[in-house]
Amino acid sequence: MTNRKSELETLRADLKARLARYEAHQRREDGALEKDFEEQATQTQNDEVVDSLETETRDELSQIEHALERIEHGLGDSCESCGEPIDPRRLQVLPYTTLCVDCAGD
Repeated sequence: MTNRKSELETLRADLKARLARYEAHQRREDGALEKDFEEQATQTQNDEVVDSLETETRDELSQIEHALERIEHGLGDSCESCGEPIDPRRLQVLPYTTLCVDCAGD
């Protein structure tokens, strides 16, 4: 469990750093939009991609925070839906999962 907790904490730190980069991009810390219309169009498309990545990152970060909270309460290895143990192989692949394979498939 400690190894999983440490892996989740590392993932959390990485995601927070990634979010900071996305937020900096959205605040245009690297400069305003170009004056050239075609370049503005490209930058706007990039903004949409960054928005999508930011949303995905926030969702993953939320799942990691939830998994860490469950670990702190001694529930990290059990399915939060049915209460059965989560297969350790599943936890290796998805360390932030809180559901067993059966419940995740429902």
